[in-house]
Amino acid sequence: MRKKIIAGNWKMNKNHTESGTLAQSIVEKVSGIRGVDVVLCPPFTSLSPVGEAIKGSTVALGAQNMHWEKEGAYTGEISANMLLTLGCQFVILGHSERRAYFHESDEIVAKKVNAAIQAGLTPIVCVGETREEREKEITKEVVKRQVTGAFRELTADEFEGTVIAYEPVWAIGTGLTATSEQAQEVHEFIRRHIAGMFGSDLAESTRIQYGGSMKPGNARELLAQADIDGGLIGGAALDAGSFEGIIRAAL
Repeated sequence: MRKKIIAGNWKMNKNHTESGTLAQSIVEKVSGIRGVDVVLCPPFTSLSPVGEAIKGSTVALGAQNMHWEKEGAYTGEISANMLLTLGCQFVILGHSERRAYFHESDEIVAKKVNAAIQAGLTPIVCVGETREEREKEITKEVVKRQVTGAFRELTADEFEGTVIAYEPVWAIGTGLTATSEQAQEVHEFIRRHIAGMFGSDLAESTRIQYGGSMKPGNARELLAQADIDGGLIGGAALDAGSFEGIIRAAL
């Protein structure tokens, strides 16, 4: 049985001090929970204080992005090794905001995924359709292209352990949420596509999160679906109580 994974994507929120305080509060609230993997992904500037706050706990540290090169003249960028030295175990890649605002293509996402895996980081790879694409009824076509693009260069052994996050772009930060049936349909489709790429055993073990306005009030129904293995949480991850509610809904 796949263990649920709840990751908080803090995006560009919380300064150095605020991040440490929030992380400490989350650690206190989830200290007795062992049945769910919990990951905090603060801004780069807060990785250090959050890492200190979660030290010795079951909460893991993740970053929101990284460059595909190991080092070099890439002003403003962060390498996988830099993340590892701060204690990161996970890194979010291909988020729709990176694709939309910073023009990250499937090719760029693939380069980052490959670099993360080679360095020993577990990527949380985001895929999902826009509202226009859903209205055109090409959701599965879009998601298939993104999944194929992100993982096409990997062997099954390299892919193993990777986390996928299905995030319908129209539901991110809008208050709109895919129905449990809509989310389950796409999650099941992703799992079938992974089976075609890497085999059914690996597909069955791959964790696929849902992201898109998941809150304590709707988390239990979403997480009860057969192919939804957790959540990539935005706004609700910025409040320790709300984040705890989602984590407990995953038990």
